[in-house]
Amino acid sequence: MLRIGGRPLPVVGRARMYVCGITPYDTTHLGHAATFVWADVAARVLRHLGVEVDVCRNVTDVDDVLDAAAARAGARFDSFAAVQQFRFDRDMAALGVRRPTYEPRAHVHVPQVVTLAAALLETGAAYRRGRTVFFRGAGVAERAGLDPATARALAAEFGDGPGPAVAEREDPADVVLWRAATPGEPAWPSPWGEGRPGWHAECAAMSLTTLGPALDLHAGGADLRFPHHAYEAAMAEAVTGVTPFARSWLHVGTVLVDGEKMAKSAGNLVLVSEVLEHRPAAALRLLLIDRVWSRPWDFRLAALDAAAARLERLYAAAARGGEGGSAAAAAVTAALLDDLDVPTALAVAEESGGPAARLALSVLGLA
Repeated sequence: MLRIGGRPLPVVGRARMYVCGITPYDTTHLGHAATFVWADVAARVLRHLGVEVDVCRNVTDVDDVLDAAAARAGARFDSFAAVQQFRFDRDMAALGVRRPTYEPRAHVHVPQVVTLAAALLETGAAYRRGRTVFFRGAGVAERAGLDPATARALAAEFGDGPGPAVAEREDPADVVLWRAATPGEPAWPSPWGEGRPGWHAECAAMSLTTLGPALDLHAGGADLRFPHHAYEAAMAEAVTGVTPFARSWLHVGTVLVDGEKMAKSAGNLVLVSEVLEHRPAAALRLLLIDRVWSRPWDFRLAALDAAAARLERLYAAAARGGEGGSAAAAAVTAALLDDLDVPTALAVAEESGGPAARLALSVLGLA
């Protein structure tokens, strides 16, 4: 049985996995890649157990930042997003990330966001102020284990803090489900007038529409734990009454550069396409996963050379006759089931060689 975050995740037959996808305007940097490669590893380990995995990885193509990037490029938001999506798909293919079963796009699911908002209004979990619909967020931060001050700071970082769009909310913890669009923005019809969905509501609607009222595993970057994932889960639970929304969470550690989070705003992006001009894709994949998945880590170019060297040793080990036979292969599987302990699995594979090394390379997508 797979354990994630120290908790068992028993699955019978089929697993539903939602992966919080890209906002396609600055793809694909290593922060993106780390999340999606780790999600791919989790799905591969489940499949190794004989479980069928339905992977839903969304595309957030309705977003203020995306609109701004498209405007700077002189393109429509959907055309701009499609080009970025093509680049992202190319990078994922190079890194051995399997295509998701479902890939919903936010702009296609705006009607489902309207349905979600209307249902939450009817149950009293939301309220309307003019053409804006707010979700009642009292208690969301507490359930996420955050004190009010930390929650407010994180919310402000992601655009949920004080501002014109939220001036009329009843509680500082409330967030936008639906808001009126400003002139020039892409907008969609709703019972409350032309407008746009809130970010958290987009993921809730796409997940509910595609995989139903609950998930076995939800993956995404650790920086999205709050407010995004916390509010997404709260909205889904409020509308369905099914708890928990996700049985397990894979919050992948942040990629840093010189101790600072990799982000476009920081000007420190390392793009996958640039790395792959000089290094093998399998070496980059190995670098991303040869660590504890939940911990932040600092990217250094020299580490790619070490990863490439280790990959060659693993290939050489796989070509050997092998020591320990089935016992060593079982040890590789046991390590991967124990919270996706890739470093231990690779250590066994490299030392034992043969079947154990071939199994590790295959399950981890390195072969």
